[in-house]
Amino acid sequence: MQTPRVVVVGAGIGGLVSALLLAHQGLDVTLVESANQPGGKIRQVQVDGVGVDSGPTVFTMKWVLDQMLENLGTSLEDILQLEPIGVLARHAWDASPQRLDLYSDTARTAEAIAQFSSPQEARRFLNFCQQTRRLYDTLEKPYIRSERPNLVSMVSDLGMSGMATLSGLGPFASLWRSLGRHFHDPRLQQLFGRYATYCGSSPWSAPATLMLVAQVELDGVWSVKGGMFQVASALAKLGETHGVKARYGVSCTQIHTQQGRVSGVELSTGEHLDADHVVFNGDVAALAHGMLGQGLSPNFQAVSAKQRSLSAMTLSMHAKTNGFPLVRHNVFFNQNYRAEFDDIFHKRQLPAQGTVYVCAQDRNDDGLTQAASERIFCLVNAPADGDTHTFNASEIHACESSSMALMRRCGLEIEVTPQQVVRTLPQDFARLFPGSGGALYGQATHGWMSAFRRPSARSKVPGLYTAGGSVHPGPGVPMAAMSGRLAAATLMADLGLTKKSHRVVISGGMSMR
Repeated sequence: MQTPRVVVVGAGIGGLVSALLLAHQGLDVTLVESANQPGGKIRQVQVDGVGVDSGPTVFTMKWVLDQMLENLGTSLEDILQLEPIGVLARHAWDASPQRLDLYSDTARTAEAIAQFSSPQEARRFLNFCQQTRRLYDTLEKPYIRSERPNLVSMVSDLGMSGMATLSGLGPFASLWRSLGRHFHDPRLQQLFGRYATYCGSSPWSAPATLMLVAQVELDGVWSVKGGMFQVASALAKLGETHGVKARYGVSCTQIHTQQGRVSGVELSTGEHLDADHVVFNGDVAALAHGMLGQGLSPNFQAVSAKQRSLSAMTLSMHAKTNGFPLVRHNVFFNQNYRAEFDDIFHKRQLPAQGTVYVCAQDRNDDGLTQAASERIFCLVNAPADGDTHTFNASEIHACESSSMALMRRCGLEIEVTPQQVVRTLPQDFARLFPGSGGALYGQATHGWMSAFRRPSARSKVPGLYTAGGSVHPGPGVPMAAMSGRLAAATLMADLGLTKKSHRVVISGGMSMR
């Protein structure tokens, strides 16, 4: 019997995980990636002679990879050097002398909130943590570790206690409205509302269930020595030791079908690769738009520009800073938070006053780990219209000037020359990730039914599977890795090499607290 042949398209985290797991099971796996290196959105940009992480900067939910690697006879500690972060993030508000640190130690955060706001808000924070923990524990198995659920399966999986947890949360409420019930200080509502942007969404439209992101961070955040790019690099190397044949600098131009099922792929070199199965680890919108074959598009639902998640304007810098005591993760909030999301999702323009996230990659909880210039990554949210609108120099300058002015008013000065900064805009992300329009998180998580709209690992085309941040369970490094695990497990189940069931559920889980 011939060994099943699998082509994995895209070496983002989901594709790397799928390729590794399928090769470990003895399948013939070829990994095709248009870039010259693995990683996908885990990007490292060369600036002034140094590499600056310019994609995901937060490593969380390490159990997703821990559990997978344990089954392969290794561990994260064997392939990466991780360091736990004590200060999850430092927060500042426009023209305010006050700052607030969130810590991995919940009690320490409560003390900080009591000093920053009031003892009453500290107690509300502790109550908030209890609810986010119950929410996360309730949803981990039926949602995060399961092939895409539907409303009926969720009700069945949750049972009476799980449904009671969601009912207590108010499943039809927005995240912003729910946070308003928890916190009376609008700054804390703003701070925790920002977790909606981790899924590329607006706090005013995202469901209250996204409060579970707070629990994800409280369960642990780590820095990776050498940067987040090392995660992709390590998984790629491990995949090759298990037999993955990686081909970089070559893109997939078409996925072929024969008699209604996948038969192979066409490469940019003109070469045809026969395949019994294909795992597509790109934005599913590319399939819906027929970018890999018009015959595939009817099997995928197109996402309109207004349904897309956030894009971004990013600045990757090697610069000198002074004034503000940066830690690794920092957030600078504007005064009119709602206007930021109105600009992006309704006016479809770069925000006049956007929140600025700053990752100071040479810093730890104690501050700067080296002298002179440091690696700085700044991100401002933007609309995902990169395929229809090219932001011009005037628009870019206005947004960048507003962002720099906000940081200065909070005390941070960044000394940077034109040679020390690389800008990436929605139109650049649209080119890097075809079909996305620049959206970094697939479709936006807006409305309580959005949990059921993301495509599952098993597509309607026999032999074609999907992985990555645009499919279930969602965006972010751990979720994309889980999508890769689900794609591999679903494919193996369809081959009859694992226990056949209607829905695949990844065993184990639950972060160790």
